[in-house]
Formats: sequence, C-alpha cells, structure tokens
Amino acid sequence: MRVLVVEDQRVLADRIAEGLRDQGMAVDVAYDGATAMELTAVTGFDVIVLDRDLPRVHGDAVCAALVAGPTVTRILMLTAAAGVEDRVDGLNLGADDYLGKPFAFTELVARVRALARRAPSAPPVAVIGDLVVDRARRRVTRSGRPVVLTRKEFGVLETLVAADGGVVSAEDLLDHVWDVNADPFSNTVSVTVSRLRKKLGSPPLIETLVGTGYRLRGLPAEPGRR
Repeated sequence: MRVLVVEDQRVLADRIAEGLRDQGMAVDVAYDGATAMELTAVTGFDVIVLDRDLPRVHGDAVCAALVAGPTVTRILMLTAAAGVEDRVDGLNLGADDYLGKPFAFTELVARVRALARRAPSAPPVAVIGDLVVDRARRRVTRSGRPVVLTRKEFGVLETLVAADGGVVSAEDLLDHVWDVNADPFSNTVSVTVSRLRKKLGSPPLIETLVGTGYRLRGLPAEPGRR
C-alpha cells in the first residue's frame, strides 16, 4: 500500500510517515499543497492523508482536484477544526473520511487501512488456491502453514493479489510498495519477489513474465480445504 502524507507541520508529518512505515506501508511526504499536487500527478497513491490547512495550495483545493481527476484515490482529511460543519465541508469536498486533531495514531492507522480495503479488487481476505492472505491482520498462510513475510514482501504479495491474476510490472510494484526514495535502477524488486516466491513454497505461485512483470496464479485447494 502506498500512502501520501500531506501535512505542513514537519515534525507531525514525519512522525505520521514513520509510524505508517512501521505498519508496512510505503509512505511519501509533502509539506504543502503544491508539492502534493506535483506528486499525485506522477504517482498513484492508495490513500492520501491530507491536512486541510496547507500553505501554497489549500487542502480543500487539493482534495477537489484529486476528486475531479481520473484516478480513484481514497482521501483521509485531517484538521484541527473538529466541528460538525467542518467535517461536513470536508466530506462534501469529496474526502472519504475525516479525522480531527489531536488524534490517536492507532485510529489513524485503522482508518487508512479501512480506506485502502474499499477497493473491490482488494478484499480484506483473499484465497488463492491453498494460499490465504489476510490483509487486515497482515497474515499469510499456505496449506494452513503460517508464512512469515517482511513488510516489502507482504506489500508485493498484496499488490499481486489486488491485480486478481493480472500482470504487475516491476515499475508498478516499485510505485506501490516502495516510496520515492527507492532506486528505480536497482534490482530490489526482483530480489524481493525471489525471496517471496521461495517463502511461499512449492508449487510456485508467482509467475515471472520476462520483460513484462509478475502475476499470481491460482492453484486448486487441497482436498477438504476451502
């Protein structure tokens, strides 16, 4: 899951970003509305945590532009004004959810995850043959055996699951699982996919299409399993 945090209070923005990274998310940060507009023009984000009172371009304008754009992105709006009218205004602009400051970080994480799960192609629990991926609890099992994954490995698997059998390019994986600091010329994606494939065991679930990308192929569940 890739998240953009847009918050002009740098200490708060960096703390939110670091906390979300600790939860296994790829996070970029913008400290003003103009930078947020630039980032969203070139990168697809699953969720945007958007402060309302931003310099350069106001958060309301950023929200309206995102809602009017061609890409569906879930928006969690933050504001120090927690009155009913303020919440209604934010939601009327097209925000998907609203959180007043100060807030509990655990609630922020829960709301971000809930917004990300709204995509119809990414159900909370996915079953592909004998593989079960619980996105909400970040747990993976195969044939009932727990599979322990790193944050990036889970992110890659989560993205492949969301593709529903479609091919996902290395560039798309880099965009969704890593943040803006990732080196696009490194072999980090192929190395992570290789480790993930090994951990998932045999027969292999991840298929590599040379020059195109990767896809998850379903396998028949074992007899007696659902």
